[in-house]
Amino acid sequence: MAVTLALAGDTMLGRGVADRLADSHDPDTFFSDGVREYLSEADAILLNLECCVSARGSSRFAPGAVFHFRAPPQAADLLAELGVSCVTLANNHALDYGHDALLDTRALLERVEIRTAGAGAALDQAREPVVLAVRGLRIAVISVTDHPEDYAAAPDRPGVAYADLSCGVPGWLTDTVARMRTEADAVLVSPHWGPNMTAGPLPYVRVAATALADAGATLIAGHSAHVAHGVAPPVLYDMGDFLDDYAVDPELRNDLSLLFLVTMDELGPIRLRAVPLKLDYCRTVLAEGEERSWLGRRFIGACEALGTAAFWENDLLVVDLRGRQGG
Repeated sequence: MAVTLALAGDTMLGRGVADRLADSHDPDTFFSDGVREYLSEADAILLNLECCVSARGSSRFAPGAVFHFRAPPQAADLLAELGVSCVTLANNHALDYGHDALLDTRALLERVEIRTAGAGAALDQAREPVVLAVRGLRIAVISVTDHPEDYAAAPDRPGVAYADLSCGVPGWLTDTVARMRTEADAVLVSPHWGPNMTAGPLPYVRVAATALADAGATLIAGHSAHVAHGVAPPVLYDMGDFLDDYAVDPELRNDLSLLFLVTMDELGPIRLRAVPLKLDYCRTVLAEGEERSWLGRRFIGACEALGTAAFWENDLLVVDLRGRQGG
């Protein structure tokens, strides 16, 4: 049976977004009708939550960090009303407000029946995948980040699932992928990898992607750059951003992004449709006109550089995901 996953990149619900959440957690405040219509086509929605969700904690926990992102508890209700099934938490903002705020994030999302992966009360919980039942297809979700090391969970300390991917993919991660390949129908690995504001994947990211695919990952969907990168099946190197209040780079245009609709079955991913997005301040809408065309040219070129063909079809960018592995 084929299912469709909606996959989105970094979703930051703190700062300016948090200010709006104080008044409303209605999805219409943050996402246009057009964006939500595409989300409604999916059997499950997954995104990277680039903040904690809590009323507790202090930014003094991470004094070296330039930015600290915390969303209020009603952010969990926004995600639930949007239809989100699962969020990944392994990233460089999960612990911006400390251990209590991280644990609140998990508890508040659990309250609204949103699954979480990539962070927890201790090392085992942070590294443990979650398995989603999506119309009969069991999909394991593994979340990991390659920065920052000081946010890493320990056997007796809350934190994130950390792996220094620049030095190779550690055995615990490839073993987890291989294990879940035997326990689930599909394995989705969602790494927060590489630096911000890059136009394409760094060499070590491509090496790590190959290792994860060789270990048995069905689909790899990355994030961190704030810019959508190209696709080399089964790898979506970076999904860009989905909602934020970030400053815009005039060249990389991090305010133009993509929502990925991936159709897959028990044999793996079949087809990708990428929805062009425009990220206004704290609100995401469908990209139109020249901005949509510019985004299409960038994505098609980025895929071409990875040996993959992308093309326009019915206002969406399409990639055939079946039959080619690596990247």
